[in-house]
Amino acid sequence: MRVFVASFSSLVLLTSSLAWAEPNPVTTTGAVTPIPQTVGTAPAKPVVNANPSLVEPNSPAQLAQKKAEEDAKIKALVKNQESRMQQLEKANLAALAENQALQLKTDNLGVQVQVLQSERTAQLFMYGAATLGIGVLIGFLLAGYIYTKRRRQW
Repeated sequence: MRVFVASFSSLVLLTSSLAWAEPNPVTTTGAVTPIPQTVGTAPAKPVVNANPSLVEPNSPAQLAQKKAEEDAKIKALVKNQESRMQQLEKANLAALAENQALQLKTDNLGVQVQVLQSERTAQLFMYGAATLGIGVLIGFLLAGYIYTKRRRQW
């Protein structure tokens, strides 16, 4: 694309009438100076200073230069986007790895919670069984004591 723009701009410069015009005196400020007209000749066009720093505002050379600058800016933006994308991919991979580690840890903690809950349930069951056993034992002892006390009185 850049080669096409450069060749097109050089073709335009070569075929333009300004490139084949006769050199005329130009002021030191680089302004356009009109050519004095004579009676028998056709009116002449004003001549632009041939100094490269004072080129026409929309000349093909300037357009090509602007296009090249825009291309350079676009390439810089693309490189910047590529580097950002690579950084995001690295950050994404790190976040995915951390996410998997945290999910494993969450699963392990969930299993531990279930184990502790079942242990707590078993422990409460054992306390209840021990309390019931002690109550039955105390009941038998009291019943036996009361029964023997009544027998003695008779």
